[in-house]
Amino acid sequence: MTLGIGAFFYYIGLTIASLLPIANPFSTAALFLAITPGLSRAERNRQAFRASVYMMAILLTFLLAGAVIMSFFGISVSGVRIAGGMVVSFLGFRMLFPQDELSAENKSEARRKHDVAFTPLAMPSLAGPGAIAVILGVSAQIENWLAYVVVGLGVVATAALCWLVLRGAGQLVELLGRNGIDAIARIMGFLLICIGIQFIAFGIRDFIIDPEFWEPSTTQMISPVVDATPEK
Repeated sequence: MTLGIGAFFYYIGLTIASLLPIANPFSTAALFLAITPGLSRAERNRQAFRASVYMMAILLTFLLAGAVIMSFFGISVSGVRIAGGMVVSFLGFRMLFPQDELSAENKSEARRKHDVAFTPLAMPSLAGPGAIAVILGVSAQIENWLAYVVVGLGVVATAALCWLVLRGAGQLVELLGRNGIDAIARIMGFLLICIGIQFIAFGIRDFIIDPEFWEPSTTQMISPVVDATPEK
């Protein structure tokens, strides 16, 4: 399989557009500042970089192992689409009608931790269930190494954008204010709901047109009639 330069960058951009609203680094930036009040700017930058690296590692792992995981558990692409759509829609509703993501106790624990890069920043804020569900769905449909490279580069680019947002978290919050951050989060939440509903619709459509989905029930309905037929 070969891709032209235009198609190559198109699919990278498509990966970024699918992951970035789910990762939502703008909301994570406000959380980042809230749980690192005692850190120096240099240490905060290190935490932002490590969180982005952890996010990239998590998503690339699920990208490479996604097909194996789905095959082992007998999960179909349609099932992943529906489950992923439900998760993404749920996250979208939470962003559209926000609540405090971390309790006061969890925030206090995060402030006491020296390293907050893996949790709560990378997992579950940046590379949460929604992002993992999207990557699993993409991984199940990849058929050659070039597609892995393209999607992998999209994941790396998304992680780089998240790092830039987290690195400039202080300036971003000062520029947009808490209300501006909340407004961006709500817009992304609405987009996530749309993406999630589309995933669910595609999954249901695939189930309906998949003959293997209907075959077990058809066989189960016919077999009693066959068994009851008298021998000649």
